[in-house]
Amino acid sequence: MVKWRNYLLEILFLPIIAVVLAIFLMDKTVDFSSFHLAASPRLLDVKTLFLSILLEAIPFVLLGVFFSAFIQTFVRDEQVRRWTPKNPLIAIPFAALLGFLFPVCECAIVPIVRRLILKGMPVYVGIVFLLAGPVINPVVMAATYMAFPAQPDMVLHRSLIAALVAVSTGALVKIFLKRNPLKWGAELGIEHEARHDEANRGKLGAVFRHAVDEFFDMGKYLIFGALVSAVLQVYFSREILTAVGQTPVYSHLAMMGLGFVFSLCSEADAFIAASFANTFSKGSLVAFMVFGPMIDFKNTLMLLSVFRFPFVAKLIAVVFTLVLAFTLFLPM
Repeated sequence: MVKWRNYLLEILFLPIIAVVLAIFLMDKTVDFSSFHLAASPRLLDVKTLFLSILLEAIPFVLLGVFFSAFIQTFVRDEQVRRWTPKNPLIAIPFAALLGFLFPVCECAIVPIVRRLILKGMPVYVGIVFLLAGPVINPVVMAATYMAFPAQPDMVLHRSLIAALVAVSTGALVKIFLKRNPLKWGAELGIEHEARHDEANRGKLGAVFRHAVDEFFDMGKYLIFGALVSAVLQVYFSREILTAVGQTPVYSHLAMMGLGFVFSLCSEADAFIAASFANTFSKGSLVAFMVFGPMIDFKNTLMLLSVFRFPFVAKLIAVVFTLVLAFTLFLPM
């Protein structure tokens, strides 16, 4: 029963993805005997956006899975436990600063956090790193500064609110989490991999084997998320956004929704936010740049491949509420 649950998404999604990819990658038309589909301009836009999201994300996913495989092969469980501070008051800020030391985007961080938790890192520490890492790192800070050269304080606001949201969420997970949120298959996965490692003659071979397995495990969710994000971006009316951009609460909700739907890489989303600067408030732009890297559509699917659904749903609700509250009420 568990095996079928683990492979349900593959059974449902892979045929759909294969057909859509075949259509998108063709030149202008697809002709199946009597069936003829002409590519409309919007369909071509979806194709372009889909491929751009995919090509933008894949290098970071590869970086993440190789880093995850390196951890699996060369870092022992007791080392992770020893390096992680035991005191939550120290461990939570420590996790928030990990992103500055190890800059990874939201596409790459899910497999890394899963590996660290399996190795013995407390879940609440891993969640803080998961949320803070894609925002509080030097690459994203530099990109934000370049996108808002006339407003350098946007870097500070983005980093500060991301840190507050990540630390607050980690504290709530520490207080209220009662059981391991990892999926049953993920919990057993490390034991299976450890047995394989014993039979593996070279550690370099083990790194590549783990990286390949993890890439295909995460890749299907990335592809499906990128496809849905591209469709929504093309068919979502921008006129509606302009209409709601003048109302404080609605403008924040709209930009957070766009951050979820657009599924942009955290190194690039500041430039998209800057393009809305004449329509939306500074607070709503910060909400876009904080919520999107923490929770977006493709990242949600990747989280669902690792954590149980109730935990992911509660995590999204908490992050959404905290980002909205901090960006609405903190002076900027």
